[in-house]
Amino acid sequence: MRPLEGVRVVEVAMYGFVPSAGAVLAEWGADVIKVEHAVNGDPQRGLRQTGAFRVEGDPNPNIEHANRGKRSIGLDMSTPEGKEVLLDLASRADVFLTSFLPGHRRKFGIDVDDIRAVNPTVVYARGSALGPRGVEAERGGYDMTAFWARASTAASITPPGVEGMITPPAPAYGDTISGTNLAGGITAALFRRERTGEPSVVDVSLLGSGLWAMGHGIALALHLGKAWEAPVPGVHGSPANPLSGLYRTADDRYLSFVMLQPGKFWADVCRHIDRPDLIDDPRFATAELISANTREAVGILREVLAARTLAEWTERFATLAGPWAPVQDALQVGDDAQIRANEYLVRAGELELVANPVQFDVTAPAPGPAPEFAAQTEEILLELGLDWERIIELKTAGAVT
Repeated sequence: MRPLEGVRVVEVAMYGFVPSAGAVLAEWGADVIKVEHAVNGDPQRGLRQTGAFRVEGDPNPNIEHANRGKRSIGLDMSTPEGKEVLLDLASRADVFLTSFLPGHRRKFGIDVDDIRAVNPTVVYARGSALGPRGVEAERGGYDMTAFWARASTAASITPPGVEGMITPPAPAYGDTISGTNLAGGITAALFRRERTGEPSVVDVSLLGSGLWAMGHGIALALHLGKAWEAPVPGVHGSPANPLSGLYRTADDRYLSFVMLQPGKFWADVCRHIDRPDLIDDPRFATAELISANTREAVGILREVLAARTLAEWTERFATLAGPWAPVQDALQVGDDAQIRANEYLVRAGELELVANPVQFDVTAPAPGPAPEFAAQTEEILLELGLDWERIIELKTAGAVT
């Protein structure tokens, strides 16, 4: 049994951030009902062009990633009939999850007090761009603006002298991280309600999540009074540690070494690269000397590591004591045996998707595909106790799809 079996979530949300929270909750076992506009659905369904990638036909990863395992109802909550159905759904829910801005929540009558009027114990969860307080609380935003740019990641990752900024590495990067934060907050609120009977209002913003992701660097920056800066491209990772940085291989791939105690690992690295002579080299006899002679050590390691391919080094480094990793792109991760062994990629319908990072009892989630638009409308209405005559009336009125 998955930990959230029996929990019902009503999700009134669009795009990537808040729906990705619903996707995590669904993988943890919750029944997540995605409420979509009766005609247009979630605008994310129309997203076909993402950077240089274009998706034709279905399935569309742009909607599947954040909507796996849910059920969809097409509902026009601006009509009295549609609003009645929404409140009926909310009255039976454990969690009401929304991405709507404060003004739109008031407009549609789905703010905290509105939902609590029909369900006093519901956990009310909202995702925002810039947080629930302050003069900008009513403003919207995306992960590019609030998470990436404003929360300092863009400036911190863009090397000095580069015009503009480095953009996020993939679509919905900040959305997915922030959505996982929101799912965790919702789960904590459910635990509190289980213990005390008291419901919570859960808030997570893209801005807050972006700051949290940069938290270590921001703490250093504020303490030392200077901004965190990215190194110039091509510079070795650490100025005082040859075993913490990137090295090119013979087939133009890269290895990442992160051995924060170079004195502890130096001899083992030297043996694995067939350079035992370096172990007793007076330049590298102690941790302090290794640090002081980082430039010379990096030059030697670059030359040696460039002589063999990544596959060759992977075989040799299978017994290397210090932490290292191959640098992989978004396609290469699909061939990584360790990723496969842990089932971090899972099948959801016709697609392979990355599983949410939490596993229970050493078991990977088994998500279903994202629902087709409004595919479960009638099923959900029947569960509410409506008969077919009433369902037809709602359809005729345009209240449901």
